[in-house]
Amino acid sequence: MIKMKINYQTKLLELVSNFDSKKDLLLHSCCGPCSTAVITFLNNYFNITIYYYNPNIEPLNEYLKRKEEQIRFIKEYNQKNKANIKFLDCDYDNSSFKHIAKGLEQEKEGGARCHKCYYLRLLNTAQKAQEKNFEYFGTTLTVSPYKNSSVINLIGEKIANNLNIKYIYGDFKKNDGYKKSITLSKEYNLYRQDYCGCLYGKENANGN
Repeated sequence: MIKMKINYQTKLLELVSNFDSKKDLLLHSCCGPCSTAVITFLNNYFNITIYYYNPNIEPLNEYLKRKEEQIRFIKEYNQKNKANIKFLDCDYDNSSFKHIAKGLEQEKEGGARCHKCYYLRLLNTAQKAQEKNFEYFGTTLTVSPYKNSSVINLIGEKIANNLNIKYIYGDFKKNDGYKKSITLSKEYNLYRQDYCGCLYGKENANGN
């Protein structure tokens, strides 16, 4: 029997179609550019707080540059669209990423190291959502065509079940979501990085 591939964006649309009011969402964002199209779509259905938990990003000045661009985008988006997207910061936690990546430094991008990184970031987001009494948590990660949405959504689902919190499925690259993120990034003149975040992936991609 052939297992049908799940359309996670359809699952999200089915969820929000039943809303009678906006729900509170803690949305993990990996960077400003990836958040653009996702925020634009989800703002119709959720009261969004962006959570910038990305301990994988190195070096520190790169982490800070991406965070500043995320904050700037939210500010300008709110002003332009009369929106109320909020931002929740956290401490730089690179040691946690280094711990889970130990022994996986040479893995190819998208492999086991990345899966552990997704889990680390989504788990922290879910825990923070519980702490702050958000009804839902989610992530912008699936807007990237370089990331496996099935892996990310299964991780989110597992964490949601373990913590008894609601997770929003999504595959935000669908319906030209990634193309829209590029267009919006240009519109807001956002810095677009040339590597995902960790130096292992950057070095391996360069053949070092």
